[in-house]
Amino acid sequence: MSATPPLPLAVTMGEPAGIGGDVTLKAWLARREQGVPAFFAIDDPDRLEALARKLGWAVPVRAIDRPGEAAAVFAEALPVLPEPLARPAVAGRLDPANAPCVLRAIARAVGHAQKGEASAVVTNPIHKKVLVDAGFHHPGHTEYLAELAGDGSTPVMMLACEELRVVPVTVHLPLRKAIEQVTAERIAACGRITAAALRRDFGIASPRLAVAGLNPHAGEGGALGSEEADVIRPAVDALRRDGIQAGDPQPADSLFHPEARARYDAVLCMYHDQALIPLKTIDFAGGINVTLGLPFIRTSPDHGTALDIAGTGRAFATSMIAALKLAARMAAARRHA
Repeated sequence: MSATPPLPLAVTMGEPAGIGGDVTLKAWLARREQGVPAFFAIDDPDRLEALARKLGWAVPVRAIDRPGEAAAVFAEALPVLPEPLARPAVAGRLDPANAPCVLRAIARAVGHAQKGEASAVVTNPIHKKVLVDAGFHHPGHTEYLAELAGDGSTPVMMLACEELRVVPVTVHLPLRKAIEQVTAERIAACGRITAAALRRDFGIASPRLAVAGLNPHAGEGGALGSEEADVIRPAVDALRRDGIQAGDPQPADSLFHPEARARYDAVLCMYHDQALIPLKTIDFAGGINVTLGLPFIRTSPDHGTALDIAGTGRAFATSMIAALKLAARMAAARRHA
């Protein structure tokens, strides 16, 4: 008996004035050469057709009525579940009138994943300001996805590439406020969610977590700060009591070289740049944003809307293709968990 083929991935439109359309089209063009898994876009078919014509790319766009049609279509055309825009998109020019369409595309993708019609959600980048101007009340994608999950999930951001996985304990906060919000409870919660995701979605039976210190030299035994002893170490102890392999707080400046990376599966970092600088230095073009702790899988390219190059064909699809491939691998691991 043959195995049931995997479900297609649901790709959201993202900001229609940005590079989401460019990288979605490029990902489809790379489907054979780079082994891109089957996906369908929730987008305006007219927008994608016009963009493909403008760029001179041979991407036939085919509207579908339901996700189940995508797999049969994908080899020969880009399957699109229509989400018509309120006004035609102009590359590089934000239009708040289209903000509700952007949000509906995300909600529809989540709905298809929750109903078992898509194996995962892959989101194109959004432009937060234009959404906020249109009444959006979330800091970003992650918080909106948690609301759509509807089960009280606590989402945790992971940034990943082939060589590194990092989890910032605090994310989009001014540094002074981020330091104030580094608590033992928050660190331990992030560690538990990360370890569970590594087991379920990455197929790692016994995840190893490294933990970055907050201060230079991880506090130098208290000479350069007490947070390692007073805050981070109690969190590590709590994780170990739960049976999670968590390392002692380590100086962040020595955690990311190749020999160190071989000793762990992910790093808990205390603030945004502590996590993202090493990841983007190692693989700037191929980094992926992964939301852990949700009942569905979500990945995203780790870049913004790039309004300045939208519609030119110059945007690299490396991160989008990596996000699609990782989402498919995570879905396979979750099916077998």
